[in-house]
Amino acid sequence: MSTNIKLSLDTRRKKNDDSFPVILRLSHFRKTTSLRLGVSVQLNFWDERSEKIKKSYGDSATVKKLNNKLLKAKVRAINIIDKLNESEELNYLSILQLKNKITKKVAVNSFFEYSNLIIEELKKVERYGNANSYYAITKILKKFNKGKDLKFNEINYEFLKKFEQFHYSRGNSTNGLAVYMKTIRAIYNKAIKAGVIPKEAYPFTNYKIKTTPTEKRALDIDGIKSIMLLHLEKNDSLFHYRNYFLTSYMLYGISFIDMAFLKLENIIDNRVKFFRSKTSKPYDIKITPQLKEILTIYIKNKDKSDFIFPIIKRDTYELQYKDVLWARKDYNQGLKLIAKKCNIEQRVTSYVSRHSFATQAMLHDVPLQAISAMLGHNRLTTTQIYLKSLPSEVLDDYNEKLVKL
Repeated sequence: MSTNIKLSLDTRRKKNDDSFPVILRLSHFRKTTSLRLGVSVQLNFWDERSEKIKKSYGDSATVKKLNNKLLKAKVRAINIIDKLNESEELNYLSILQLKNKITKKVAVNSFFEYSNLIIEELKKVERYGNANSYYAITKILKKFNKGKDLKFNEINYEFLKKFEQFHYSRGNSTNGLAVYMKTIRAIYNKAIKAGVIPKEAYPFTNYKIKTTPTEKRALDIDGIKSIMLLHLEKNDSLFHYRNYFLTSYMLYGISFIDMAFLKLENIIDNRVKFFRSKTSKPYDIKITPQLKEILTIYIKNKDKSDFIFPIIKRDTYELQYKDVLWARKDYNQGLKLIAKKCNIEQRVTSYVSRHSFATQAMLHDVPLQAISAMLGHNRLTTTQIYLKSLPSEVLDDYNEKLVKL
């Protein structure tokens, strides 16, 4: 069990009388936090080894009473941890959720308040993509609820249906609604696991989240070549956008966000090695001559810790993530202009490089298992669904190829 708890002094918070708060120091999967117990003593009166107040602190009755209080708090916390471990729930709790279980700080009945707690927790571990998704749903729900607070018990089947109508009334898509509903559901599931709300309050028992197949836009090999051969000056912003598109294509459809965070240290022995942020899947991709030609433009006079592409400008991860989101908008606008210059009639976005890679892999008889690994899918069925949703003309060409085999 990767969870421990001990009585200790919080020597970071010295009081006016030179005493320090006695805390329960909780360790859970290499992360630590503290629980205050309402008792403070001076450093010379604390026995760190025995985890108790020394007899010299005062009269024996007072010392005994205080130590019993501290021991009782520790035993109670251990019992809660043991029960969570027995029920196989412990390993699925964050340290904040575990702390809430122990302190019984589960009186949060505001959906917005609890969502903000999750957002702050995600930011601490630099999961800004997820944090932004949670922030987006709280923002739209506040607008729907006319700025009023939203309690967990107010979110029921009827509420979800009204929010659905609100979403569609603004001309939004089914898949956009699905993203919002899945985020609400995720927050609810976290709240249930943390003991904030009972399982019986779950509003998605009867409400089914609907999705529609997303249209996949893939360029044929002639489209890819036209982008590759397009003459652009180096001082033209489209020069960079073209290079980003081709880099993504040659790195198995790497996302713009993952590409922006690539550093020189990711290039090892003529290979690009990185982890996909969405799934944490490792990638180890050989650098082709075409990709090397692009990378060479950007890696001159840079240190290993420098980003390869000139996308990120600021220092902290949170601000860097915002840099990437803004740059992605400009990138998509730039791809429209590139498509026009190359006489490509279909809409080209940052995702098209991924769809195009999957298409070419399929048409060149790359095994399904290999395509699945290249795309970073966890299951083959996901890859099958992904490929089936490619443009019909692509599938027609592929099916005709199969018939001839």
